[in-house]
Amino acid sequence: MTRKIAALITFVLLTSSCSIYHINSVDSGDTYYPAKSTDEVVYLEEIDEDYEIIGTVTVNGERKQRNIDDILGKMKREAAILGGDAITDIQSDATGVWKRLPVQQTISNAYVRANYTASVVVFK
Repeated sequence: MTRKIAALITFVLLTSSCSIYHINSVDSGDTYYPAKSTDEVVYLEEIDEDYEIIGTVTVNGERKQRNIDDILGKMKREAAILGGDAITDIQSDATGVWKRLPVQQTISNAYVRANYTASVVVFK
């Protein structure tokens, strides 16, 4: 029984850090906004009405595995948790390398990570 538990713990520890995406959000004020449904949050390149920035959302993933629809969906879900109405001003950068491995030359940039950061806003 002890070996099974040790094997299970080892398996969980080895596989838990293999996530393709890492998501982080930071609220920037003291005002509480109730969470919303992800469907209520929109992405807007430009905003034509009064708004307030209430936080930022960052999605980090393997550059080779990224899919902009997945990234927007993850950003919207996180913005909905913060109570945002929309996400805007998406910025992106490649942030570095995980490890240098001989196989990396075969799979090109699979180990390069990219950050996508957006502002979370509420309309006034």
